[in-house]
Parts: sequence; structure tokens; C-alpha cells
Amino acid sequence: MLGRQSIGAEPLPGGGVSFRVWAPKRTRVEVVLDSGDSMNMERRAGGYFACVAPHAGHGTRYRYRLDEGDAFPDPASRFQPEGPHGPSQVVDATRFHWTDAAWGGAGIHRQVVYEMHTGTFTREGTWDAARRELQELAETGITIIELMPVSEFPGRFGWGYDGVSWFAPFHHYGEPDDLRRFVDHAHRLGLGVVLDVVYNHLGPDGNYLKQFSDAYFTDRYENEWGEALNFDGPDSAPVRDFVCANAAYWADEFHLDGLRLDATQQIFDASPENIMAALATAFRAAAGARKTFIVGENEPQHTRLARPLEQGGYGLDGLWNDDFHHAARVAATGHNEAYYSDYRGSPQELISALKYGYLFQGQRYEWQGKTRGTPAWGMHPAQFVIYIQNHDQLANSAAGARLHEIASPGRYRALTALLLLAPATPMLFQGQEFGASNPFLFFADFDSELRKLVAAGRRKFLSQFRSVADPEITSRLPDPADPSTFERCKLDFRERQTHEPLYRLHKDLLRMRKQDPVFSDPRPGGLDGAVLSEGAFVLRFFEGPAGSGGHDRLLLVNLGRDLILNNGSEPLLAPPQDMCWRLHWSSEDPRYGGSGTVPFDESAPWRVPGEAAVAMIPCRK
Repeated sequence: MLGRQSIGAEPLPGGGVSFRVWAPKRTRVEVVLDSGDSMNMERRAGGYFACVAPHAGHGTRYRYRLDEGDAFPDPASRFQPEGPHGPSQVVDATRFHWTDAAWGGAGIHRQVVYEMHTGTFTREGTWDAARRELQELAETGITIIELMPVSEFPGRFGWGYDGVSWFAPFHHYGEPDDLRRFVDHAHRLGLGVVLDVVYNHLGPDGNYLKQFSDAYFTDRYENEWGEALNFDGPDSAPVRDFVCANAAYWADEFHLDGLRLDATQQIFDASPENIMAALATAFRAAAGARKTFIVGENEPQHTRLARPLEQGGYGLDGLWNDDFHHAARVAATGHNEAYYSDYRGSPQELISALKYGYLFQGQRYEWQGKTRGTPAWGMHPAQFVIYIQNHDQLANSAAGARLHEIASPGRYRALTALLLLAPATPMLFQGQEFGASNPFLFFADFDSELRKLVAAGRRKFLSQFRSVADPEITSRLPDPADPSTFERCKLDFRERQTHEPLYRLHKDLLRMRKQDPVFSDPRPGGLDGAVLSEGAFVLRFFEGPAGSGGHDRLLLVNLGRDLILNNGSEPLLAPPQDMCWRLHWSSEDPRYGGSGTVPFDESAPWRVPGEAAVAMIPCRK
């Protein structure tokens, strides 16, 4: 291992740059500098080539010439200033002055996540512009920024999931030091920063890994988006090292607090140590004493990913929970076509998703015609990241419509309360906190041939929704490659004022969550719930086994019509001994655009307003 990283270009303390690349299929590799100079690289064990260029330094641009033929970018390039097809650039990460020495990291507990797409979060679409908004997010109650993928990809805009230069931050968002400034400022404000990374495939344009080695990929597995990475076949050790080095790089050179592993069901590895466990270990080693937040997206819902290593798990900190989203969306809209078809949006589904994590833990999932999920027993509620909007689910509505635009205002406020007071880890998608009016669509700036394939693939994917499969609707789908599709997704922060009631709702709920330890620091088994009617349910948050119940909380959620509630036979509604329940908060507060809530009187049946959520606290009689 050379210095901080095992591969790529690394400036040396005494001057010059060390270059190291894995190219086992080649007999000769030269590093070609932007000055026109070139140097032969010495072949090392394991198919690596290395050399030191004494006159290269920070900012030097270079490529690798292979077998006296064409020259290509570095697979571990730290920056691609002209895009994925251009030269790589040497970056000296030690030049940046960090001010976050006192930052302790961001663990899985007591967090509120904010998913951000750098290119559309601000009009400028840069890290510098996004950095200027971080204080507002911190004051709103956000604790972690989760950046959608930033590794270099082709074109001017895209979601980032077709990255091809995993070590190179996307040049249209700024230079690497701009990302470092973003992270440093976030830490100064008490915000963690997590990066969405894609280790299941590489994009179709600008991927030059096979020029260096065919062993990066394998045909032993079928991958949904391209060739599968080779993590367990012949010559897989350097591929595993490549991924682990990348994970460590983000912790080491960018001080990131964690990773979100995209579509882990498409990461195939039968090795004794799964690559996900290995890269998580590498990330934590690079982070040192800092706490980490490493979560996975796993459509089959395999909880093994978030089990400890000593229990045979992969050691991730948590998992995204699509079950909660799907149940909540059906509850909000009443629509359950395509992959929502196994969900009813019922009170029991919402209760179970919060009590048990996943809904599907091994039962048959009719949409796929097979069983889905594994047991989640023993997992902490904070290990499940829940949401009612994210980038995928918004774009999958075809029009990219925000949930508040297709659900009734009252029902949306009630589900927002459920999300932000739940014992799980809540996540908001950018702009959700103030009811952004812009859509979030699928966009990708590929060349003409890929553009046609991507658009066709998008239409095919959305055709699973019968409402979208109609030719009249399909013909109106936005063109992913049209710049206007991308521009329509950019936030307008003036809506923080024009949509102030919804913004206040989010801020008040997040303040309540932060200040009330019963909400902010839930314990395993500290929640129970009961169905009260076809559209209503109660959640009881228990203060702890040793407590008197004097700090218990009730959350009544009514997604149906007004409910006259006789508390008689439901024990969860019983107040702590010698106490009574008092209305603490209501989503129908006029400040949020509601119509007000009648005070609750213990001597009479309660009137729970329709399409509302109310929080109750105990008080002395």
C-alpha cells in the first residue's frame, strides 16, 4: 500500500507523484502527462504497474497509455475536469485545511436524514451553492445530509447512478475541495454527510475498466443494469481492494460520515467475507474514532445486511424501509397498482411497519410471486430509515409529482407527523420540508444512441403502472435527456415563505422530536399500537420499563372521517395512574393550514378530527 490509498495518483510529501494502477491484461503501461512527457511504469506483483513522476504535482493532468496504443483515464482518478472521457487530474487532498477536528461523527441513533441531489438542490447546482443552505437545514432540524451519487458520469446532468469514475467527484458540481468545504461546513453546523454509492454496476458511457482488466466484471451473475462486478471469482481480490479503497477514500479524504449502498441485491458475492462487510470495515477504519452511518437499500429486505458481524451479518448500521413508504403512499392516495398491489395502506400496516420494521419478513409477495424478506426481530427501530418520499418513488409517479400534491392536505399532514415522530430514522427528500411545487423526474444527459435506449427503458419500467401504460400518457412522459426536464426539478427556496404553513409543520415536529426524548431516543419494544377504526389508529410511546408511565406519549392518527372515540376497551388509551391525557399538538392547528382541534375532555368521548394526527401527553388530574 502506497501512502493513503493503494491505487491512483498520490502526491508525495517530498515532491513528485506516485502512480499505481491495476492492469493485468497489459504488458506495458505508461503514464502520459499533460506536458507531453511520459514514463514507463514498472510491473509489480499481482498485475499492478507503478512509477514516480518527479515533476508532476497537484493539478497535473495525465492518462495511462496501454501497450503503446490508446491512452485512458485513471480508473482511480481523483478528478475528471473535462468529464469521464478526458484526462485525469492529480489532487493533493492534504492541501485542504479542515476545521472539524472536534466532530465526533454521526451514528444511527437520533438522526433525521435529508436526501439531496446536488444538481437540483439549488439553481446553481454546485456544492458551493448548497453549502450556503446548510444552516437553514440545520435550523429546520435535519441532522444528516445524504447526497445522491457524485462520482463522475457523462453529460451535464443526471441522477448519478451511472457513475464511471468512482473516486472523482462530478466536475459540474465543483472541484474536490468544494465538496470538502461543504462537508467541513456541515460538520461545523452539527450536520453529518453521507454519500450514496453505487457498487453494483458502472454506467454504459465512459467506463474504461475493461481496458485495464476483464476481471473487474463477471458473467456468472445477471445484473439488472449491466455487467456484475466480480467480487468472488478469479482475480477478484484486486476488485475487492478497489471497492474497499473507494469506501475508505470517502471517509479519509472527504471526512464523510457514512455511505448509503445502492441496490445491494445486485451486489453478488459468495466469498466468506461479503464485500459489503469488507467495505464497511474499511470505511470505519478510515473514519477512526468517528461514529458512522452506513445503510443499505435492499429490495428483497434481507436483514442480514444490518446484523452484527459476530451474528453472521454484514455489519451495516441500517436499511431503507420501502414497506413503510408503500403502505403510507397507498394510505395517502388510495392507489395500489404495480409494486404497491400487496399493500392496503391500512392502520395495521402502518402500526406493524413501525413496530416490526419490515412488513414482509418471509411471507409471499404476490407482485413478485415469491416470498420476500427475512425476520427483523431484535433490530433497533432506528436501524430502519423510513420516508414518504424519495428520489425513486417521486420519479416513478411518471409526472414526478410530490406527495402533497396528490394527497389531501389533512391526510398529508397526518402522515408527516407519523413519519417525523416515529421511532425509526426519518428521511425527507429535498424540498419536502416546505412542500416544493417542482417535480422530481428521471433525467440523464446521454448521447443520441443511449438517449433513445434510456427513454425506451424508462417507458418500459413505468409501464408496470396501468395508469401510465396508456399510450396517451406514455407519449407525454418527459424526455430524460431534455435539459428542461432537469431544470424543472430545481428547488425554489422562495417557497419557504409562500408555503410557510407546511414548512412550520415540519419544523415544529422536528423540534418536538429533538426536545422530547420519548420521541427522539426510542428503545426497542417501546412502541405499541392499536387499530381504532377503519382509518384510525393509536400509537403509544412508552418511556421505559422502569418508568411510571408519566412520560408516555400517545399519537392518534386518523386518516378517515371524524371519529367519536369511546376509550373504554382499548388499554393503550388508558392514562398513567392518577393522570389524564392532555392535547399537546395537532396537525389541524390553523398555523399549519388546519381547521383547529376541539380540546379533549376525559369525562366525555373524544372527537378525533378526520385526516389528522394529534399528540397527547399525560398530566396530573
